[in-house]
Amino acid sequence: MKIFYGVQGTGNGHITRARVMAKELYEAGIEVKFQFTGRPADKYFDMEIFNDYQIRSGLTFNTNKGEVSYLKTALDAKPRTLLRDIKTLDLSGYDQVISDFEPVTAWAARQQKKHVLGIGHQYAFNHKIPRKGSDPVANQVMKYFAPANTGVGLHWHHFGQPILPPIIETPEVPEKIIKNKIIVYLPFEDQRTVIQLLAPYKEYDFFLYSPEVSPSPYSHIICNPLSRDQFQKDLYDCAGIISNAGFELASESLQLGKKILAKPLHAQMEQISNAAALKELDYGLTMDNLEVSVIEQFLQADQAIRISYPNIAKILVQWIKDGMPSMDADFIDAIWNQAEVKHIKL
Repeated sequence: MKIFYGVQGTGNGHITRARVMAKELYEAGIEVKFQFTGRPADKYFDMEIFNDYQIRSGLTFNTNKGEVSYLKTALDAKPRTLLRDIKTLDLSGYDQVISDFEPVTAWAARQQKKHVLGIGHQYAFNHKIPRKGSDPVANQVMKYFAPANTGVGLHWHHFGQPILPPIIETPEVPEKIIKNKIIVYLPFEDQRTVIQLLAPYKEYDFFLYSPEVSPSPYSHIICNPLSRDQFQKDLYDCAGIISNAGFELASESLQLGKKILAKPLHAQMEQISNAAALKELDYGLTMDNLEVSVIEQFLQADQAIRISYPNIAKILVQWIKDGMPSMDADFIDAIWNQAEVKHIKL
């Protein structure tokens, strides 16, 4: 079986999910060709698992000071390049096309009348899940950005809908954590502002990760470039994370039992909805802006949620090998029944 797998590369969450899927696909003996779009080639890192992957321009969302700019996104788009990439992507030699919200792959497959399997958090928005921050532009983006014939949506909870738990690594639960260690991943914020905001809390050690590293004059604030391996090491034994409201990092944090403080990107419906879901489920704290009072409440919290999710990547790969039969209620219920939610003391 040969699969072409397109992955949205604007954020790191899609790539993180693809890493987990790649491992299970390879172990199942499936030949996979990965394609990434949404960022310059030199901005990808730790990509060895994807073997001979390819990169195209695709589309990306531009941000400024923690807010999505649809105007700048439109101005920076390269429609001729996008159309050329779609037209020249030959999918004829593949048995199945998968898109993790990646537009070039999805639209090329549609033009070539190839079935597209969409796997990702965005496809959960085809169902009745917590949804905030919608507007006509956001709704059209969610519908037409990377359309799929069959969509497998992922979320932290089923909300009574035919969706699945997150695709994440399933590591051993840490035996002990460092209670004053906090990971900070706010890549769309001004890092100097973040550093100054955290400076007064000298009893905590903050490990900041961002694409552009700003030097820290404080010994308790350590600034790091993006690195998958080092980030995972720090995430493993920290007490909590302060991050944007991306889906994948919150999923990993819930799996490991970390307390969560999420600040969604303004004007980004998906992240605003994620924050609403965290709040509704009582899985974490949220803030609309960088608010001192909420940060202090988060730092002082001594409890978190730990969720043991099943290996969804393995389940999906077997489902694909079985010919992608209809996911009936019994199939979905059996998966969610394996998830275990615990309240833990830090």
